[in-house]
Amino acid sequence: MIFDRKIADAGLERGVSRLTPQRIEETLRQVLEGETGAKLKVYAETCMRCGLCSEACHYYMSHDKDPSYSPAGKVHMTLGEILRKDCKVSPEFVYQMAQIAYTECNLCRRCVHYCPIGIDTGYIMSTVRRMCHKLGVIPQYLQDTANSHSVTMNQMWLKDDEWMDTLQWQEDEARDEMPDLRIPLDKEGAEIYYSVIAPEPKFRTQLIYQAAYIMNTAGVDFTMPTEPGWDNSDMCMYSGDFEMMGRLKKRHFESALDLKVKKIVMGECGHAFRSVYDQGNRWDGWDMYPIEVVHSVEFFWDLINSGKIKIREKFKEPITIHDPCNIIRGRGLMEQSRKLAHALCENVVEMHPNLEHNYCCTAGGGVINCGPPFKNVRMKGNRVKAEQLKATGVKTILAPCHNCHGGLEDIVHYYELGMDIKFFGDLIYELMEKPEVE
Repeated sequence: MIFDRKIADAGLERGVSRLTPQRIEETLRQVLEGETGAKLKVYAETCMRCGLCSEACHYYMSHDKDPSYSPAGKVHMTLGEILRKDCKVSPEFVYQMAQIAYTECNLCRRCVHYCPIGIDTGYIMSTVRRMCHKLGVIPQYLQDTANSHSVTMNQMWLKDDEWMDTLQWQEDEARDEMPDLRIPLDKEGAEIYYSVIAPEPKFRTQLIYQAAYIMNTAGVDFTMPTEPGWDNSDMCMYSGDFEMMGRLKKRHFESALDLKVKKIVMGECGHAFRSVYDQGNRWDGWDMYPIEVVHSVEFFWDLINSGKIKIREKFKEPITIHDPCNIIRGRGLMEQSRKLAHALCENVVEMHPNLEHNYCCTAGGGVINCGPPFKNVRMKGNRVKAEQLKATGVKTILAPCHNCHGGLEDIVHYYELGMDIKFFGDLIYELMEKPEVE
Protein backbone atom coordinates (compact mmCIF):
# COMPACT_ATOMS: atom_id res chain seq x y z
CA MET A 1 0.00 0.00 0.00
CA ILE A 2 1.35 3.42 -0.97
CA PHE A 3 0.57 6.44 1.22
CA ASP A 4 -0.07 9.24 -1.26
CA ARG A 5 -2.40 11.54 0.68
CA LYS A 6 -0.10 13.54 2.94
CA ILE A 7 -1.66 16.72 4.34
CA ALA A 8 0.42 19.61 5.68
CA ASP A 9 -0.01 20.25 9.41
CA ALA A 10 2.21 22.48 11.55
CA GLY A 11 2.16 20.15 14.55
CA LEU A 12 3.07 17.04 12.58
CA GLU A 13 5.77 18.87 10.60
CA ARG A 14 7.36 20.43 13.67
CA GLY A 15 7.28 17.17 15.60
CA VAL A 16 8.85 15.14 12.81
CA SER A 17 11.62 17.74 12.31
CA ARG A 18 12.88 16.99 15.83
CA LEU A 19 13.14 13.22 15.44
CA THR A 20 16.24 11.10 15.12
CA PRO A 21 16.38 7.40 14.24
CA GLN A 22 17.59 6.59 17.75
CA ARG A 23 14.79 8.50 19.46
CA ILE A 24 12.17 6.89 17.25
CA GLU A 25 13.39 3.36 17.92
CA GLU A 26 13.78 3.88 21.67
CA THR A 27 10.34 5.47 22.04
CA LEU A 28 8.49 2.87 19.99
CA ARG A 29 10.22 0.06 21.84
CA GLN A 30 9.43 1.63 25.21
CA VAL A 31 5.71 1.77 24.39
CA LEU A 32 5.61 -1.76 23.02
CA GLU A 33 7.61 -3.30 25.86
CA GLY A 34 6.53 -1.07 28.73
CA GLU A 35 2.90 -0.18 28.05
CA THR A 36 1.41 -3.03 26.04
CA GLY A 37 1.11 -6.73 26.70
CA ALA A 38 -0.62 -9.91 25.69
CA LYS A 39 -3.63 -8.16 24.15
CA LEU A 40 -1.65 -6.31 21.49
CA LYS A 41 0.52 -9.38 20.82
CA VAL A 42 -2.56 -11.55 20.28
CA TYR A 43 -4.11 -9.00 17.93
CA ALA A 44 -0.88 -8.69 15.92
CA GLU A 45 -0.45 -12.44 15.61
CA THR A 46 -4.03 -13.52 14.95
CA CYS A 47 -5.33 -11.06 12.34
CA MET A 48 -6.10 -13.22 9.30
CA ARG A 49 -6.36 -10.29 6.83
CA CYS A 50 -9.79 -11.69 5.96
CA GLY A 51 -11.19 -8.25 5.19
CA LEU A 52 -14.44 -8.72 7.10
CA CYS A 53 -13.71 -5.53 9.06
CA SER A 54 -13.47 -3.44 5.90
CA GLU A 55 -17.13 -2.69 5.27
CA ALA A 56 -17.52 -1.72 8.94
CA CYS A 57 -15.38 1.38 8.34
CA HIS A 58 -16.99 4.57 7.05
CA TYR A 59 -13.68 5.72 5.57
CA TYR A 60 -13.37 2.52 3.52
CA MET A 61 -16.98 2.63 2.35
CA SER A 62 -16.83 6.35 1.54
CA HIS A 63 -13.62 5.97 -0.51
CA ASP A 64 -15.07 3.39 -2.88
CA LYS A 65 -13.63 0.49 -0.90
CA ASP A 66 -10.00 1.60 -1.12
CA PRO A 67 -8.19 -1.11 0.92
CA SER A 68 -5.77 1.41 2.44
CA TYR A 69 -8.72 2.87 4.39
CA SER A 70 -9.84 -0.50 5.78
CA PRO A 71 -9.16 -1.15 9.48
CA ALA A 72 -6.76 -3.99 8.67
CA GLY A 73 -5.11 -1.80 6.05
CA LYS A 74 -4.54 1.02 8.51
CA VAL A 75 -3.05 -1.39 11.05
CA HIS A 76 -0.85 -2.88 8.31
CA MET A 77 0.43 0.61 7.42
CA THR A 78 1.19 1.64 11.03
CA LEU A 79 1.75 -0.88 13.81
CA GLY A 80 2.34 -3.68 11.31
CA GLU A 81 5.21 -1.78 9.72
CA ILE A 82 6.70 -1.00 13.14
CA LEU A 83 6.68 -4.68 14.08
CA ARG A 84 8.02 -5.82 10.69
CA LYS A 85 10.93 -3.36 10.91
CA ASP A 86 11.57 -3.95 14.62
CA CYS A 87 10.88 -0.25 15.47
CA LYS A 88 13.48 0.99 12.94
CA VAL A 89 11.32 3.38 10.95
CA SER A 90 11.90 6.82 9.44
CA PRO A 91 10.60 10.26 10.49
CA GLU A 92 8.55 10.36 7.27
CA PHE A 93 6.91 7.10 8.28
CA VAL A 94 6.05 8.60 11.69
CA TYR A 95 4.29 11.49 9.90
CA GLN A 96 2.33 8.95 7.84
CA MET A 97 1.28 6.85 10.81
CA ALA A 98 0.30 9.95 12.81
CA GLN A 99 -1.95 11.20 10.01
CA ILE A 100 -3.59 7.78 9.69
CA ALA A 101 -4.07 7.24 13.44
CA TYR A 102 -5.31 10.73 14.29
CA THR A 103 -7.35 11.67 11.20
CA GLU A 104 -8.38 8.50 9.38
CA CYS A 105 -9.71 6.47 12.30
CA ASN A 106 -12.40 7.68 14.71
CA LEU A 107 -11.72 4.89 17.23
CA CYS A 108 -15.44 4.14 16.83
CA ARG A 109 -14.83 0.38 17.21
CA ARG A 110 -17.57 -0.52 14.74
CA CYS A 111 -15.05 -2.87 13.11
CA VAL A 112 -14.86 -4.95 16.31
CA HIS A 113 -18.44 -6.10 15.68
CA TYR A 114 -17.45 -7.46 12.27
CA CYS A 115 -14.14 -9.13 13.15
CA PRO A 116 -14.64 -12.90 13.60
CA ILE A 117 -12.03 -13.01 16.35
CA GLY A 118 -12.80 -9.66 18.02
CA ILE A 119 -9.68 -7.67 17.20
CA ASP A 120 -10.04 -4.15 18.60
CA THR A 121 -8.60 -1.83 15.98
CA GLY A 122 -9.56 1.15 18.15
CA TYR A 123 -7.17 -0.09 20.83
CA ILE A 124 -4.42 -0.59 18.25
CA MET A 125 -4.87 2.93 16.85
CA SER A 126 -4.91 4.35 20.38
CA THR A 127 -1.57 2.63 20.95
CA VAL A 128 -0.22 4.16 17.74
CA ARG A 129 -1.43 7.60 18.92
CA ARG A 130 0.33 6.99 22.22
CA MET A 131 3.55 6.39 20.31
CA CYS A 132 3.03 9.58 18.32
CA HIS A 133 2.38 11.59 21.48
CA LYS A 134 5.57 10.35 23.09
CA LEU A 135 7.43 11.29 19.91
CA GLY A 136 5.84 14.75 19.96
CA VAL A 137 4.10 14.29 16.60
CA ILE A 138 0.49 15.43 17.13
CA PRO A 139 -1.80 17.54 14.89
CA GLN A 140 -1.50 21.18 15.94
CA TYR A 141 -5.16 21.85 16.78
CA LEU A 142 -5.48 18.69 18.85
CA GLN A 143 -2.31 19.49 20.78
CA ASP A 144 -3.54 23.04 21.41
CA THR A 145 -6.66 21.57 23.02
CA ALA A 146 -4.57 19.20 25.12
CA ASN A 147 -2.46 22.20 26.19
CA SER A 148 -5.62 23.97 27.33
CA HIS A 149 -6.50 20.97 29.47
CA SER A 150 -3.05 20.95 31.05
CA VAL A 151 -3.06 24.69 31.83
CA THR A 152 -6.70 25.35 32.79
CA MET A 153 -8.12 21.84 33.40
CA ASN A 154 -10.70 22.56 30.69
CA GLN A 155 -10.50 22.39 26.89
CA MET A 156 -11.69 25.93 26.12
CA TRP A 157 -9.16 28.03 28.08
CA LEU A 158 -11.97 29.23 30.35
CA LYS A 159 -10.90 31.00 33.54
CA ASP A 160 -12.54 29.99 36.81
CA ASP A 161 -14.44 33.27 37.11
CA GLU A 162 -15.73 32.94 33.53
CA TRP A 163 -17.17 29.51 34.38
CA MET A 164 -18.89 30.79 37.54
CA ASP A 165 -20.17 33.87 35.73
CA THR A 166 -21.72 31.64 33.06
CA LEU A 167 -23.56 29.53 35.65
CA GLN A 168 -24.89 32.61 37.41
CA TRP A 169 -25.85 34.18 34.08
CA GLN A 170 -27.83 31.08 33.09
CA GLU A 171 -29.51 31.00 36.49
CA ASP A 172 -30.57 34.63 36.04
CA GLU A 173 -31.83 33.93 32.53
CA ALA A 174 -33.83 30.90 33.65
CA ARG A 175 -35.36 32.75 36.60
CA ASP A 176 -37.19 34.98 34.15
CA GLU A 177 -39.11 31.82 33.28
CA MET A 178 -39.02 30.10 36.69
CA PRO A 179 -38.48 32.69 39.49
CA ASP A 180 -37.50 30.11 42.12
CA LEU A 181 -34.96 28.33 39.91
CA ARG A 182 -31.48 27.85 41.33
CA ILE A 183 -28.22 26.36 40.12
CA PRO A 184 -26.68 25.39 43.47
CA LEU A 185 -22.90 25.79 43.44
CA ASP A 186 -20.58 23.57 45.50
CA LYS A 187 -23.42 22.18 47.61
CA GLU A 188 -22.13 19.44 49.91
CA GLY A 189 -24.08 16.21 50.15
CA ALA A 190 -26.25 16.76 47.07
CA GLU A 191 -27.73 13.73 45.39
CA ILE A 192 -26.45 14.72 41.95
CA TYR A 193 -23.21 16.35 40.77
CA TYR A 194 -23.99 17.63 37.28
CA SER A 195 -20.97 18.00 35.02
CA VAL A 196 -20.63 19.24 31.45
CA ILE A 197 -17.98 19.68 28.80
CA ALA A 198 -16.36 23.08 28.34
CA PRO A 199 -17.99 23.84 24.95
CA GLU A 200 -21.31 24.22 26.83
CA PRO A 201 -20.36 27.42 28.70
CA LYS A 202 -18.41 28.56 25.64
CA PHE A 203 -20.88 27.86 22.83
CA ARG A 204 -24.04 26.08 24.01
CA THR A 205 -25.11 27.79 27.21
CA GLN A 206 -28.74 26.97 26.47
CA LEU A 207 -27.99 23.37 27.46
CA ILE A 208 -27.04 24.48 30.99
CA TYR A 209 -30.23 26.57 31.14
CA GLN A 210 -32.34 23.63 29.96
CA ALA A 211 -30.73 21.10 32.32
CA ALA A 212 -31.23 23.46 35.28
CA TYR A 213 -34.87 24.00 34.32
CA ILE A 214 -35.48 20.25 33.97
CA MET A 215 -33.86 19.42 37.31
CA ASN A 216 -35.60 22.24 39.18
CA THR A 217 -38.97 21.12 37.76
CA ALA A 218 -38.26 17.51 38.73
CA GLY A 219 -37.19 18.51 42.24
CA VAL A 220 -33.71 17.02 41.80
CA ASP A 221 -31.22 17.69 44.59
CA PHE A 222 -28.20 18.70 42.49
CA THR A 223 -25.14 20.87 42.47
CA MET A 224 -22.57 22.11 39.99
CA PRO A 225 -18.92 22.63 40.94
CA THR A 226 -16.96 25.86 40.60
CA GLU A 227 -13.45 24.49 41.10
CA PRO A 228 -11.24 23.06 38.32
CA GLY A 229 -12.48 19.60 37.49
CA TRP A 230 -15.91 20.79 36.35
CA ASP A 231 -15.07 20.08 32.69
CA ASN A 232 -15.52 16.37 32.07
CA SER A 233 -14.12 16.41 28.51
CA ASP A 234 -10.81 14.81 27.69
CA MET A 235 -8.95 15.42 24.43
CA CYS A 236 -5.76 14.18 26.09
CA MET A 237 -7.27 10.69 25.97
CA TYR A 238 -7.29 11.09 22.20
CA SER A 239 -3.94 12.83 21.75
CA GLY A 240 -2.23 9.96 23.59
CA ASP A 241 -1.27 12.07 26.63
CA PHE A 242 -2.47 9.51 29.15
CA GLU A 243 -0.64 11.19 32.03
CA MET A 244 -2.73 14.33 31.54
CA MET A 245 -5.84 12.22 31.00
CA GLY A 246 -5.23 10.70 34.43
CA ARG A 247 -4.86 14.16 36.00
CA LEU A 248 -8.13 15.32 34.44
CA LYS A 249 -10.16 12.33 35.60
CA LYS A 250 -8.59 12.33 39.06
CA ARG A 251 -9.54 15.98 39.48
CA HIS A 252 -13.06 15.36 38.20
CA PHE A 253 -13.65 12.52 40.65
CA GLU A 254 -11.99 14.40 43.52
CA SER A 255 -14.22 17.40 42.86
CA ALA A 256 -17.30 15.20 43.27
CA LEU A 257 -15.89 13.32 46.25
CA ASP A 258 -14.96 16.59 48.02
CA LEU A 259 -18.60 17.65 47.76
CA LYS A 260 -19.76 14.27 49.15
CA VAL A 261 -22.35 13.82 46.40
CA LYS A 262 -24.10 10.50 45.68
CA LYS A 263 -23.45 10.29 41.94
CA ILE A 264 -22.16 12.14 38.91
CA VAL A 265 -24.60 12.84 36.07
CA MET A 266 -22.80 13.78 32.89
CA GLY A 267 -24.27 15.98 30.17
CA GLU A 268 -24.89 14.76 26.64
CA CYS A 269 -21.36 13.90 25.59
CA GLY A 270 -19.93 10.59 24.44
CA HIS A 271 -16.15 10.81 24.68
CA ALA A 272 -16.21 12.45 28.12
CA PHE A 273 -18.40 9.64 29.39
CA ARG A 274 -16.01 7.00 28.06
CA SER A 275 -13.08 8.87 29.55
CA VAL A 276 -14.69 8.74 33.00
CA TYR A 277 -16.07 5.20 33.04
CA ASP A 278 -13.50 3.29 31.01
CA GLN A 279 -10.22 5.09 30.31
CA GLY A 280 -9.11 7.74 32.79
CA ASN A 281 -10.31 5.78 35.81
CA ARG A 282 -8.18 2.78 34.80
CA TRP A 283 -5.10 4.92 34.16
CA ASP A 284 -5.59 6.27 37.69
CA GLY A 285 -5.57 2.72 39.05
CA TRP A 286 -9.28 2.25 39.74
CA ASP A 287 -10.83 -1.00 38.47
CA MET A 288 -14.09 0.93 38.48
CA TYR A 289 -14.84 4.58 39.09
CA PRO A 290 -14.86 5.67 42.77
CA ILE A 291 -18.33 7.20 42.56
CA GLU A 292 -21.33 6.19 40.44
CA VAL A 293 -21.41 7.81 37.00
CA VAL A 294 -24.59 8.14 34.92
CA HIS A 295 -25.02 9.51 31.41
CA SER A 296 -27.81 12.03 30.88
CA VAL A 297 -29.63 9.61 28.56
CA GLU A 298 -30.09 7.27 31.55
CA PHE A 299 -30.86 10.18 33.86
CA PHE A 300 -33.47 11.80 31.62
CA TRP A 301 -35.19 8.47 31.00
CA ASP A 302 -35.40 7.89 34.75
CA LEU A 303 -36.96 11.34 35.28
CA ILE A 304 -39.64 10.67 32.66
CA ASN A 305 -40.22 7.03 33.56
CA SER A 306 -40.66 7.91 37.25
CA GLY A 307 -43.11 10.70 36.44
CA LYS A 308 -40.89 13.47 37.81
CA ILE A 309 -41.02 15.04 34.37
CA LYS A 310 -44.27 14.83 32.41
CA ILE A 311 -44.46 15.34 28.67
CA ARG A 312 -47.12 17.82 27.55
CA GLU A 313 -47.09 16.76 23.91
CA LYS A 314 -44.84 14.68 21.69
CA PHE A 315 -42.62 15.90 18.89
CA LYS A 316 -44.78 15.36 15.84
CA GLU A 317 -42.39 15.53 12.90
CA PRO A 318 -40.50 12.38 11.86
CA ILE A 319 -37.15 12.16 13.62
CA THR A 320 -34.21 9.76 13.43
CA ILE A 321 -31.74 8.75 16.15
CA HIS A 322 -27.99 8.86 15.78
CA ASP A 323 -26.14 6.38 18.03
CA PRO A 324 -22.98 7.92 19.58
CA CYS A 325 -20.16 5.37 19.62
CA ASN A 326 -19.12 5.84 23.22
CA ILE A 327 -22.54 5.52 24.83
CA ILE A 328 -23.95 2.85 22.49
CA ARG A 329 -21.11 0.57 21.36
CA GLY A 330 -19.06 1.58 24.40
CA ARG A 331 -21.72 1.50 27.12
CA GLY A 332 -24.78 -0.24 25.70
CA LEU A 333 -27.39 2.46 26.28
CA MET A 334 -29.44 1.39 23.25
CA GLU A 335 -32.56 0.51 25.24
CA GLN A 336 -32.61 3.73 27.27
CA SER A 337 -32.04 5.93 24.21
CA ARG A 338 -34.91 4.27 22.33
CA LYS A 339 -37.29 4.39 25.28
CA LEU A 340 -36.50 8.06 25.77
CA ALA A 341 -36.88 8.86 22.08
CA HIS A 342 -40.25 7.12 21.84
CA ALA A 343 -41.46 8.83 25.02
CA LEU A 344 -40.71 12.19 23.37
CA CYS A 345 -41.52 11.62 19.69
CA GLU A 346 -44.52 10.35 17.75
CA ASN A 347 -42.63 9.12 14.70
CA VAL A 348 -39.13 7.71 15.24
CA VAL A 349 -37.56 6.60 11.96
CA GLU A 350 -34.57 4.33 12.42
CA MET A 351 -31.43 4.66 10.33
CA HIS A 352 -30.18 1.47 8.75
CA PRO A 353 -27.95 0.10 10.08
CA ASN A 354 -28.64 1.32 13.62
CA LEU A 355 -27.88 0.76 17.33
CA GLU A 356 -24.39 -0.74 17.82
CA HIS A 357 -24.02 -1.05 14.03
CA ASN A 358 -24.78 2.61 13.28
CA TYR A 359 -22.10 4.56 11.40
CA CYS A 360 -19.93 7.01 13.31
CA CYS A 361 -20.48 10.77 12.94
CA THR A 362 -16.82 11.02 11.84
CA ALA A 363 -16.12 13.66 14.48
CA GLY A 364 -15.38 11.41 17.44
CA GLY A 365 -12.05 10.03 18.51
CA GLY A 366 -10.65 13.55 18.57
CA VAL A 367 -10.73 13.68 14.76
CA ILE A 368 -12.83 16.85 14.65
CA ASN A 369 -10.32 18.43 17.07
CA CYS A 370 -7.52 17.95 14.53
CA GLY A 371 -8.87 21.11 12.97
CA PRO A 372 -9.26 22.73 9.53
CA PRO A 373 -6.37 20.99 7.74
CA PHE A 374 -8.27 17.71 7.99
CA LYS A 375 -11.89 18.84 7.60
CA ASN A 376 -12.14 17.60 4.03
CA VAL A 377 -10.77 14.24 5.19
CA ARG A 378 -13.68 14.00 7.60
CA MET A 379 -16.27 15.08 5.05
CA LYS A 380 -15.12 12.82 2.23
CA GLY A 381 -14.55 10.05 4.74
CA ASN A 382 -18.21 9.95 5.73
CA ARG A 383 -20.15 10.08 2.50
CA VAL A 384 -21.74 6.84 3.67
CA LYS A 385 -23.19 8.60 6.74
CA ALA A 386 -24.68 11.31 4.55
CA GLU A 387 -26.30 8.64 2.38
CA GLN A 388 -27.61 6.88 5.49
CA LEU A 389 -29.12 10.10 6.84
CA LYS A 390 -30.66 11.06 3.50
CA ALA A 391 -32.28 7.63 3.16
CA THR A 392 -34.38 8.21 6.31
CA GLY A 393 -36.31 10.97 4.56
CA VAL A 394 -36.57 12.99 7.78
CA LYS A 395 -35.47 16.52 8.56
CA THR A 396 -34.50 16.15 12.24
CA ILE A 397 -31.73 14.12 13.88
CA LEU A 398 -31.60 13.31 17.59
CA ALA A 399 -27.98 13.01 18.75
CA PRO A 400 -27.07 12.93 22.49
CA CYS A 401 -23.41 13.88 22.06
CA HIS A 402 -21.53 17.14 21.45
CA ASN A 403 -18.94 15.79 19.02
CA CYS A 404 -21.72 14.03 17.11
CA HIS A 405 -23.51 17.38 16.79
CA GLY A 406 -20.36 18.98 15.40
CA GLY A 407 -19.71 16.14 12.98
CA LEU A 408 -23.30 15.80 11.84
CA GLU A 409 -23.67 19.57 11.37
CA ASP A 410 -20.62 19.51 9.09
CA ILE A 411 -21.99 16.54 7.12
CA VAL A 412 -25.44 18.11 6.78
CA HIS A 413 -23.87 21.32 5.45
CA TYR A 414 -21.27 19.65 3.19
CA TYR A 415 -23.76 17.26 1.55
CA GLU A 416 -26.61 19.82 1.59
CA LEU A 417 -29.02 17.57 3.49
CA GLY A 418 -31.10 20.35 5.05
CA MET A 419 -31.46 18.61 8.42
CA ASP A 420 -31.70 19.95 11.98
CA ILE A 421 -29.96 18.30 14.94
CA LYS A 422 -31.23 18.21 18.51
CA PHE A 423 -30.11 17.00 21.93
CA PHE A 424 -32.48 15.07 24.19
CA GLY A 425 -32.37 18.08 26.52
CA ASP A 426 -33.64 20.31 23.70
CA LEU A 427 -36.68 18.10 23.18
CA ILE A 428 -37.45 17.54 26.86
CA TYR A 429 -37.34 21.28 27.60
CA GLU A 430 -39.51 22.01 24.55
CA LEU A 431 -42.11 19.29 25.21
CA MET A 432 -42.34 19.00 29.01
CA GLU A 433 -45.13 20.25 31.21
CA LYS A 434 -43.88 23.48 32.77
CA PRO A 435 -45.01 24.89 36.12
CA GLU A 436 -47.18 27.97 35.93
CA VAL A 437 -45.61 31.22 37.02
CA GLU A 438 -47.73 33.18 39.47
